[in-house]
Amino acid sequence: MSPSFDVIVIGAGHAGCEAAWAAAQLGCHVGLCTLGLETVALMPCNPAIGGTAKGHLVREIDALGGLMGRAIDETGIQFKLLNRSRGPAVWSPRAQADKRAYADWVRAALQAHPRVDWLIGRAGRVLVEDGRVSGLVFEDARECRCRTLIVTTGTFLNGLVHVGDEQRPAGRAGEPPSHHLAESLRSIGFAIGRLKTGTPPRLDRRSIDFSKFPEEAGDDPIVPFSFTTRSLGRDQVPCHIVHTTPEVHEVVRRNIGRSPLYNGQIQGVGPRYCPSLEDKVMRFPDKARHQIFLEPEGRDVDEIYVNGLSMSLPRDVQDAVVHALPGLETARVLRHGYAVEYDFVQPTELRASLETKRLPGLFLAGQINGTSGYEEAAAQGLMAGINAARAVRREPAVALRRDQAYIGVLIDDLITRGCLEPYRMFTSRAEHRLRLRIDNADVRLTPLGRDIGTIDDDRWAVFEARRSRLERNRMVASATRVMIDGERMSAAQALARPPVTMASIEAQGVPFEVDAARGDLDRATIVAEFKYGGYLTRQAAQLARSRADEARRIPDGFVYAGVPGLSREVVERLSAIRPATVGQAARVPGVTPAAVAVVAARLATGRCVSSRREDA
Repeated sequence: MSPSFDVIVIGAGHAGCEAAWAAAQLGCHVGLCTLGLETVALMPCNPAIGGTAKGHLVREIDALGGLMGRAIDETGIQFKLLNRSRGPAVWSPRAQADKRAYADWVRAALQAHPRVDWLIGRAGRVLVEDGRVSGLVFEDARECRCRTLIVTTGTFLNGLVHVGDEQRPAGRAGEPPSHHLAESLRSIGFAIGRLKTGTPPRLDRRSIDFSKFPEEAGDDPIVPFSFTTRSLGRDQVPCHIVHTTPEVHEVVRRNIGRSPLYNGQIQGVGPRYCPSLEDKVMRFPDKARHQIFLEPEGRDVDEIYVNGLSMSLPRDVQDAVVHALPGLETARVLRHGYAVEYDFVQPTELRASLETKRLPGLFLAGQINGTSGYEEAAAQGLMAGINAARAVRREPAVALRRDQAYIGVLIDDLITRGCLEPYRMFTSRAEHRLRLRIDNADVRLTPLGRDIGTIDDDRWAVFEARRSRLERNRMVASATRVMIDGERMSAAQALARPPVTMASIEAQGVPFEVDAARGDLDRATIVAEFKYGGYLTRQAAQLARSRADEARRIPDGFVYAGVPGLSREVVERLSAIRPATVGQAARVPGVTPAAVAVVAARLATGRCVSSRREDA
């Protein structure tokens, strides 16, 4: 008899690990499918977590009970808070990871969970019965049954690695691709596209004279990712900076015809915001140099990640590029960079729950949805795991709003706009970013996590203590008088003035209550609430007006064809995306406000549903 699970997760990368953890936390028996335990939570590219906007995602994952924030706090080797010189809406934590220690920590957490079982092998085919997912067949013909299935295959679907004119089928260096599963998904009818990503060379630490490079140290004190981390008093490992030179650029230009990116060998679309060295040189010919970081991949390993030098040039050219960099003349390349092409499913095929529209019970998360980055993958994995478990329990799906979380922005962008290139999160994508700060992610999301069931009693106690402190501090700020420029006013009024700092207020004896270990967090929330209170109040009023559209549902069977006032282009776009609400319809590219008004008016008549779907 075939083994049976509530949820099967294919892939144990960052998306798969968060999905398995979330579903197991919600009481499901989870089968986690991976090629081997040594690749769980692997960092095949940059050995770092966080960064601009990505740090927001990690804080939100943590606020909802996920793993990533705690994992990087436990295993990070250098921590920085980015954008300190700007407003708190764009502050973002980033940390270099000890990649082996990080993977070990995540694997140990999943191995210790009583409801997670490992399924070692290569996934082959999705089983379908009565129009919904029923299980998974492995390539070795083993079969497992499940009630919901989450696919988090990263770059493995028909993966093809390029180094110069060398091509080999692989999901990443040294690991085989997944052809059978790719064909299984294609046979279901999903819209499949092709994307590309890449990675730089790795250098031998022992062959580098680091005294020749400017040193980039971590922050002191460290700002942790997780709301449960009390302190991070540890030695940090420095990174180093180097810049490309005209000589490096000339090596690239002289050999550009040997690059698979420029000779037609690669067809997939690469990430615009993380260009390869070839793209930097060819697209920005007037730029004399580009910044490169030498980043250690761990405390006790000899590999150095050359951040900013992603390329797929032939091996001899990569050697020449590295040796043309000042200070790396004798550096030894341990592993050459490469590009990888892979299949992805157009994310407009998904509902906000990350369940596919075509096949109930099938969920997709991570790079299979067209995203790039560990953090984007983990955020999707968390939500897919939550919603797959809720589907098993016959509970309604959870969808985060754009004004509620960066995770909500990420998923709404994917399912509404689709992907023409790998999607990367930026603060500029979040129209409500002043509300979606890193300091208040727990205030926004931890109560929801508690309601869902992903926040246990210990984490809830930590949150309740913080929420109580915040409420008492709001009262203190409103009730306590201070002197500012000869004028007496409440601390709340004073903090609203741009030049006034929390330190200057506390210096006047205002009795704010802060956690002994995480006072930075409590202070940041208080300052942001009062300094930007006017903006937040106006934004809240705008949100109240727009939420009516977000709450107005469009039935699955809404027939756009034949509605007077809708152009053919609008009908095609809306029929393809099938927005769930009037608000989502307004965000579909090419749909005008006038068209949205027409749809809303049609909904009001009740003459909008057919037994036949236009996309059937």
